[in-house]
Amino acid sequence: QVQLVESGGGLVQAGGSLRLSCAASGRTFTRKPMGWFRQAPGKEREFVAAINWNAGITYYADSVKGRFTISSLYSQNTVYLQMNSLKPGDTAVYYCAAARVMSRSESEYDSWGQGTQVTVSS
Repeated sequence: QVQLVESGGGLVQAGGSLRLSCAASGRTFTRKPMGWFRQAPGKEREFVAAINWNAGITYYADSVKGRFTISSLYSQNTVYLQMNSLKPGDTAVYYCAAARVMSRSESEYDSWGQGTQVTVSS
């Protein structure tokens, strides 16, 4: 079982920044590809970004490209999501997840964190 714990959410004004962290652990954790998803009220969960642990490959949703950056710290088993130029439309619960293979598809992710709330005020 892989345990994923997110942190770093909060309330920020439009145009501001936040950095989310996801600490991974567990007996079966083998540094799988990691991703961030988000779910806004009344909407389906959507892909945000993904990374492999060598940080050589990253994927982004078009809606966040150029504003969000996903990165990983191998020695700490931690993945980050740096979010800049935040908009009210970025308001959502953000989830960290571990995937079987590098993917934008939720179906490839088999371990999930509990989520952290990000609220962007206008």
